[in-house]
Amino acid sequence: MAVSVSILAIVTSLHLIAFVLAIGAERRRSHAKVVPDQYDERTYCVYTTDASTVYGLAAFGLLLLSQAVINGVTRCLCFGKGLLSGSSSTTLAIFFFILSWVSFLGAEACLLAGSARNAYHTKYRAVFGGEHLSCATLRKGVFAAGAALTLVSLLGSILYYLSHSKADTGGWEKHQNEGVGMTQQTSEFEKV
Repeated sequence: MAVSVSILAIVTSLHLIAFVLAIGAERRRSHAKVVPDQYDERTYCVYTTDASTVYGLAAFGLLLLSQAVINGVTRCLCFGKGLLSGSSSTTLAIFFFILSWVSFLGAEACLLAGSARNAYHTKYRAVFGGEHLSCATLRKGVFAAGAALTLVSLLGSILYYLSHSKADTGGWEKHQNEGVGMTQQTSEFEKV
């Protein structure tokens, strides 16, 4: 299998857009403040925008699509004709396959958990003048961790694709001790 520049461009662009969206989600996390209710003695939380939830879910989807593309093209290392046995390219392909999947799963977990936690809003907290109140918000760095793991996944996916392409037999199998016979055969019609 030859390296396809279009596959590399698609995977790279999807990962980079997911990275930008994850950074945007980190920057636009919901913040909250405790506000007294004007009708009774209760307090409640007022939250800022929920844009980071949408950014995080969009990054989640793009990263999932990118992983599906790269594993669809390489047939997920499990299906297909196979790789050259005993070569360093095969070893590297397996290593980068594992690296891309581990970093992909970590990034997806951070993006999905961050989006879900960011969407969670606390309503009424307590009676005014009660204990010290705090509104539930997402910790700083969850989307940033997802963004960092997205870049690691990009690196692992590209290197996996390149090493897989180098180690792929393309359906051809190397046969040993099967040479082409170079003997001369006589035909019925010889030149006189």
